[in-house]
Amino acid sequence: MLSIPVNLGLPRAPRLITSLPGPCAEAIVKRDRAVTSPSYTRDYPLVVARGEGCMLEDVDGNIFLDMTAGIAVTATGHAHPEVVAAIQAQAANLIHMSGTDFYYEPMVELAEKLACHAPFPNGAKVFFSNSGAESNEGAIKLARYYTGRSSIVAFLGAFHGRTYGAMSLTASKTVQRANFGAMLAGVTHIPYGTHASVDYLEKDLFSTILPPNEVASIVVEAIQGEGGYIVPEDGFLQRIRDICDRYGILMIVDEVQSGMGRTGRMFAIEHWGVMPDIITMAKGIASGLPLGAILSRPEIMTWQPGSHATTFGGNPVACAAGIVTLQLLENNLMENASNMGELLQAGLTRLHERFPRMSLPRGKGLMVAVDLLDKEQSLDRELRDRILQEAFLRGLLLLGCGKAAIRFCPPLVIDSEQIKIALDIIADVLVEIG
Repeated sequence: MLSIPVNLGLPRAPRLITSLPGPCAEAIVKRDRAVTSPSYTRDYPLVVARGEGCMLEDVDGNIFLDMTAGIAVTATGHAHPEVVAAIQAQAANLIHMSGTDFYYEPMVELAEKLACHAPFPNGAKVFFSNSGAESNEGAIKLARYYTGRSSIVAFLGAFHGRTYGAMSLTASKTVQRANFGAMLAGVTHIPYGTHASVDYLEKDLFSTILPPNEVASIVVEAIQGEGGYIVPEDGFLQRIRDICDRYGILMIVDEVQSGMGRTGRMFAIEHWGVMPDIITMAKGIASGLPLGAILSRPEIMTWQPGSHATTFGGNPVACAAGIVTLQLLENNLMENASNMGELLQAGLTRLHERFPRMSLPRGKGLMVAVDLLDKEQSLDRELRDRILQEAFLRGLLLLGCGKAAIRFCPPLVIDSEQIKIALDIIADVLVEIG
């Protein structure tokens, strides 16, 4: 049995011992290109060997500070010892049995814990999936099943996944849709996050081409993720809720990236005090194991046996990891996300004052972004991409989002020293670029 990595001994700051990519990384990248799909997107040639907390080591022994968390997934940090212990213990007893056909306690226990956190008045019903895309696919089906309606409203800039139903809601980049043929019928997109958009929906679309009594759901991200970490105007989400109440429409909130404590609350929607009808989630739910979930008000999830199922969703090992992840979030990681997020935004604000080509930060908790701008203060994707590369060469891992934004979504275990290191590296990059 594998030992639990209580301490892998990784440094808490970047350390580079080879030029990047190193020889071992370069060899693996070459092998990868020969056999894996070219549809994957890799911003820089990072080949990971192991991780601990917020630190990663590549196959050449270089150490990186990770501000990506595997795209906002490793909420409790890489190889958290309590998560690893739970995975090992569960794997030694039962790896798989399929919870859509049989019963096992880890699935029930995690569903109970998630139901307690759901922002619904009477608990929740839970359907487990294996990804955010699968959660959103199921939510579409559930909304149509419950309402008997077919139309769906989604938002420009949204990202909900790459399978056909989820892709039909997605409106982030044309490359995600190009050459794939017809999307799911009945989806209408409107601009995100503004009162003008809500006005357009109700005053224009509902009175001309989109009968509200045919709309099953409005699917909205509490904070738009891939679209640029866009925080909506105050009152926007409440107005969506009001429209749903008025016309009998279900409000589906996608918390795949913003949920599981990332914004300092279990769900980002809680910052606005709005109650959805359905929540979709994944990413940080199991600290890196593939798991997603649909949470709904109990009276909505009434579909009959066999109407929706999944083979791998709710896998017992993933559920064991999810139970411990929730415990760690409850203990102190949500509070840490809030505190470190404030520190990060304060530091990015100071950088903006020194380097006006970087915008003021936006976001909540450890879901933060800045835009990169050209000399005329227009969005500058080329500058953003150059900063990502230069940061990597200095041992800092960042990701882009939106048109020209850098997102900061580190593991929720990050501390003030590591925040400072990240800010110092970005400052060095900005000084060099000029």
